[in-house]
Amino acid sequence: MWATAAPYLMTSKLLRQLVLGAALLCGMHAASAQMQPLSEAELSAVNGQGLVSMTNTSLNGFDFSKIALDADITLSANLRNMRLGEYTYATRNGSGADLDIPLLQFGRSDGTDAQRVVQISNPYFEFAYKNAADGATREAIGMRFGFESISGDVGLQITTLSGSMKVTGTAADGSAIVLDSRTDPGGGKRWDGACTSPCLTLTQLGGVTAGDASGGSRDFWISLLKTAVQFPAASGQPANDTAQAGMWLNWRDKLQALSTNGVAPPNLPKGR
Repeated sequence: MWATAAPYLMTSKLLRQLVLGAALLCGMHAASAQMQPLSEAELSAVNGQGLVSMTNTSLNGFDFSKIALDADITLSANLRNMRLGEYTYATRNGSGADLDIPLLQFGRSDGTDAQRVVQISNPYFEFAYKNAADGATREAIGMRFGFESISGDVGLQITTLSGSMKVTGTAADGSAIVLDSRTDPGGGKRWDGACTSPCLTLTQLGGVTAGDASGGSRDFWISLLKTAVQFPAASGQPANDTAQAGMWLNWRDKLQALSTNGVAPPNLPKGR
């Protein structure tokens, strides 16, 4: 799958697919049953929650509107040659993109049936606005798209990273090594993964296992911004690093390297 289109198109397409699927399910259910009135006693015994929730928050002079889909998704997919945030002016490196990701695959085919898929919970969009007293001076700054939880094996190869990412791994001699964009002198913007040994570089990274026995990884998101913004953190999570202008990827929670030789596991259909 090619992913060179604008990120707004990619995220809106995903949202349309999810909403369409929900509408079809609702339609099927409505066709199979007639609505019946409930008494007060029956209503008091019923619990429910909307499919879509919206929350508004403020932080550091910005207002945020978050639209979340209350859903659990099982995903197996392969994405290749994702380039987000193309640029042509003087650059820090020669990639030509804020995020240059040759491979992003959800699930693997060389393990158990459970490893074939990745579990994703509550995808969301969050829009950022400059806090202002009136609508005339209020300004949209950008947005982010993310998941409140993701668990499973994700094949991942990154040439250039603009973002805040941390992955722990094990070297050939058994020692612990870490990939952490916070060590980058440039602040993580268009980072090629170079670091002072011992460390885990982007070229060595072949994928990550997201989550652990205590739960999924809780801070995956990608933003598109016209100026730097610090997004609100999820409950129980440390404060997010400030996302820089352009494309920015954040992913630091509970990530363990699948390999340190740059090779991603296969993710082929069953029978192949």
